[in-house]
Amino acid sequence: MVKNHLSRLNAPKSWPLKRKGIKFVTRPSAGPHSLKESTSLSLVLTNILKYARTRKEVKKILNDGKILVNGKLQKDHTFPIGLLDIISIPSLNEYYRVFYNTLGKFQLLALKEEESDLRVVRIKDKSVIAYGKIQLNNTDGSNIILDKNAYATGDTLFLSFKDGKIKEHLTLGKGMRVYMTGGTKRGVVATVEEFKDKNIIIKTDGEIFETAKRYALAIGKLRTLEQ
Repeated sequence: MVKNHLSRLNAPKSWPLKRKGIKFVTRPSAGPHSLKESTSLSLVLTNILKYARTRKEVKKILNDGKILVNGKLQKDHTFPIGLLDIISIPSLNEYYRVFYNTLGKFQLLALKEEESDLRVVRIKDKSVIAYGKIQLNNTDGSNIILDKNAYATGDTLFLSFKDGKIKEHLTLGKGMRVYMTGGTKRGVVATVEEFKDKNIIIKTDGEIFETAKRYALAIGKLRTLEQ
């Protein structure tokens, strides 16, 4: 029971659930996101979308093949759902992108069907592999192998689920619109003012603050993640 469940009181603060209630909640399994940066698909269906009340109902929905995560059919109720993942329910013509609101809680942003093919990732680091090829290691756990070193660590890539091709590339630079993925300003959309060593100066709603550069995700003209 302990392996598949997590005490409600010990659940990450990003989970949208009340601290009082049934003692245990479904723990996300190991996957592309860490426990701290994810929640379970079961909790998304019960606490955010509210399409189910019990684990039995969740499993019925998943076994009927109604839920896709990042373009793939998903039947595991413990599957970890994290920032910028895409949840699709084709039978209801509903598509969502996972994001943090300004309180740091997981929420869903409704998308149009054509937007649901777009995966947004940030290049975490990169390395040289066999035959001089470049491997990009992304924040969602995925990897991309390229012939040329055309991108920098910290850049944002917009990828297609259908063919895996890079549709757009954004560089983290001055004047760029960014979405804060961590720190005290998690969930806030801001504009880059300047860089300071490993930190970044950001401006939002007339407020200027300094935070770690690694928290800034360049989004450019991507439809705002603000509520």
